[in-house]
Amino acid sequence: MKLMTGKEYVESLRNYRPDIQVKGKKVESVADEPLFQPGINAIAVTYELAHQKQHQDIMLATLEDGTKVNRNNALDFNKEDLIKKLEMTRLICKWTGCGQRYLMHDALGALAEVTSLIDQSKDTEYFQLFKAYLQHVQQHDLTCGIAVTDAKGDRSKRPHAQENPDAYVRIVEKNERGIIVSGAKVNITGAPYVHELIVLPTRAMQRADADYAVSFACRVDEPGLKMIAKPAGRPDDAEAPFSSNFGQSTAMVIFDNVFIPWSRVFLCGEWEFAGDLAEAFANHHRHSCIGARAGLGDMIIGASALMAEYNGLPHTEVSHIQRSMSELIRITEGFYATGVTASVYGKQTAGGNFVPDAVHSNIGKLMLAEQVYDIFRIAHEISGAIVVTAPTPEDLAVPESGELIRHYLGGKHGTTADERITMARFLEDLTASKEGGFYSVISLHGGGSPEAMRMSAVRNYDFETQKAHIQHKLKCFAKLEGTCKECVTCVNDEVCVD
Repeated sequence: MKLMTGKEYVESLRNYRPDIQVKGKKVESVADEPLFQPGINAIAVTYELAHQKQHQDIMLATLEDGTKVNRNNALDFNKEDLIKKLEMTRLICKWTGCGQRYLMHDALGALAEVTSLIDQSKDTEYFQLFKAYLQHVQQHDLTCGIAVTDAKGDRSKRPHAQENPDAYVRIVEKNERGIIVSGAKVNITGAPYVHELIVLPTRAMQRADADYAVSFACRVDEPGLKMIAKPAGRPDDAEAPFSSNFGQSTAMVIFDNVFIPWSRVFLCGEWEFAGDLAEAFANHHRHSCIGARAGLGDMIIGASALMAEYNGLPHTEVSHIQRSMSELIRITEGFYATGVTASVYGKQTAGGNFVPDAVHSNIGKLMLAEQVYDIFRIAHEISGAIVVTAPTPEDLAVPESGELIRHYLGGKHGTTADERITMARFLEDLTASKEGGFYSVISLHGGGSPEAMRMSAVRNYDFETQKAHIQHKLKCFAKLEGTCKECVTCVNDEVCVD
């Protein structure tokens, strides 16, 4: 198995001819499309980091035969793997804002878990098909986009009750060779510049929804597959020092009678397991999002500290800046700690892989979803209005105005105007631009809405143990007519008077 470099990844995209449209024009070559370049750069980083010796402990996973593969393409087999996956996503996103490729890690983990459950219940062979596909992904060091969210149509109605039957991706035909699917998946991260797509159900299903209970993998250039994409980041924008280099495209992926061979099908009508698969992916992905947004937090903390210094108000000297910096640290490390906890309390599945604790994953994702706005606000408080009012590169390029700008906007201890303006643009790019708005929305809704996280946390919480504990205490209090001293340490009824 070969680990591709970033350059080799870009070149590998030339082996695919997907049908893609961006801003109304057809894309002839994904690898050469400027509007996708920041997204391609971001995924290339996931390949490059795997070749840097200082990062290989978290970027690479070791298979049973000793082979090293990119951790994005591997399963987690113990709690240490879960922690390393969390560290990997933080590292990648500290460089790129959103490395995108880690979604495939989450989908692979969910498929390992649920295909084994289906086989046990239905006497199918999905788990073996999945393992063969996993080997294919690892063998070629692929990047897969994950297509989960359906168009959904009228959200008050279930898939089978939609006026438009293609509001959810569905099976329109089965034959001896495979299945034919139609429908659309929307908001699909990085879809234009991946090698293959893994399709997962977006919700729990009922028996009447069986045709919509489907999961499969396919190349991005399968006949009948079309994408309508958005640009990645802010390409070629001189006022965007970060997102002109790293960004994320999303796409609507349309399946118009696309043929999928049985070897690539992982769920086909087993409606009882559609919700399990959606929930399993959400658990893995929300855990990953915790690491991803911690990486974004790292960037904002570093940029805010530099901006404060350039303004002449370093946190080491100014108390209110110190408080603000401590808040950034508290928020970032606070939700990251829930990811570590979710890893520590992770459990093994029927498929042999480990999954993070669902309660802590969901609570951590909910924390970051709501607190990302606080991170942006605090960064703005620290930095000042220059974040959105800095002169443009065109103004600096004019000799007369450039000289005036540099004369008046210089900072403390020799800080130049160019340094202050560059840092202001960096923070504007991350927190107050169209791209900043993008990061806030994907932090809020990525991996599901905040309400979905609340529901999942409640669904997975062990209420029965907590209720039994209180009932047990009340029995003791009633029998002893006072506080039972034993109850401080008792763990079951045998210790107390019950």
